[in-house]
Amino acid sequence: MPKTKFSPCEKDDARHGPNRRALLRQATALIAGTTAASLGKSQAQDTGGAALRMYGNGFKASKIQTSGATINVVSGGQGPGLLLLHGAPQSLASWHIIAPKLARDYTVIAADLRGYGDSSKPPEGENHFNYSKRAMALDGVEVMKHFGFEKFAVVGHDRGGRVAHRLTLDHPDQVTKVAVLDIVPTRTVFKSVNKELATAYYHWFFLIQPAPFPETLINNSIEFYMGRGTSETQKEYLRCFRDPATVHGMCEDYRAGASIDLQHDEADLNRKIACPLLALWAANGNVGKSFDVLAVWRERASNVSGKALPGGHTLQESAPNETLAELQAFLVA
Repeated sequence: MPKTKFSPCEKDDARHGPNRRALLRQATALIAGTTAASLGKSQAQDTGGAALRMYGNGFKASKIQTSGATINVVSGGQGPGLLLLHGAPQSLASWHIIAPKLARDYTVIAADLRGYGDSSKPPEGENHFNYSKRAMALDGVEVMKHFGFEKFAVVGHDRGGRVAHRLTLDHPDQVTKVAVLDIVPTRTVFKSVNKELATAYYHWFFLIQPAPFPETLINNSIEFYMGRGTSETQKEYLRCFRDPATVHGMCEDYRAGASIDLQHDEADLNRKIACPLLALWAANGNVGKSFDVLAVWRERASNVSGKALPGGHTLQESAPNETLAELQAFLVA
């Protein structure tokens, strides 16, 4: 047999044992994480007032202590309670275009999900429970109770839509109506994986890798991952994600989605959402291309309506007028 050729590193590994390379990788990750953490603390100070200014007069910011986290919110308006939950990699700033208009008829509470924005980033807990949609849903219920609402409507985009889905199942007596923007249920996505879907949803499988692998790569190239930020909204997202704890929180959200959330969803397969559900999705986006959105949601809810809208994945930013019109019609019906 021909003699195997080794690279210098492989020769070194052979002399010093198989764990040497692993130790080097761990050391590199530790150094990178420390550097990113220092950078994050210096560049991601709590200047969440930028998001509040985007909402305009009549809104105020506050921090609400729930049983598991401290939730940053912007609130304003008057009337029935309406909870707005954002997606990833975003924050409550994503609602700043349509929230002031919704506040003409509703008391609007836009919240940063735990792990995101200026909300706290608790430890992940066993099996990522602290970032489960069940834990995030309880945050939403307790935030709304703080503002005096035992019953309320909820609108969730992307990850926030998944929280809204779980909220309606765990707290059916609290939710009057639910709208989900550009998603189908998490379990449906994982049960439908093929080459096309894995390509479109590649980040799902990247972010669920064990820490600190995705965190290290993202923190070392945060502007490449997030974009430099050409609008005020994008700059606000980038500010939040300069904090390595936010990056970790996002990864934990996705890890929970691939683990404990699926367990919770499996346990509720025989239950349907009882309140009216509105599903909106981007006409040319991945969700509409991959799924019959209304058919999927009719398997999970009893009263479903919805349609495709122009614009990209973040409908409240890319198609605000159309999204607002559909939400207003749904909420008053």
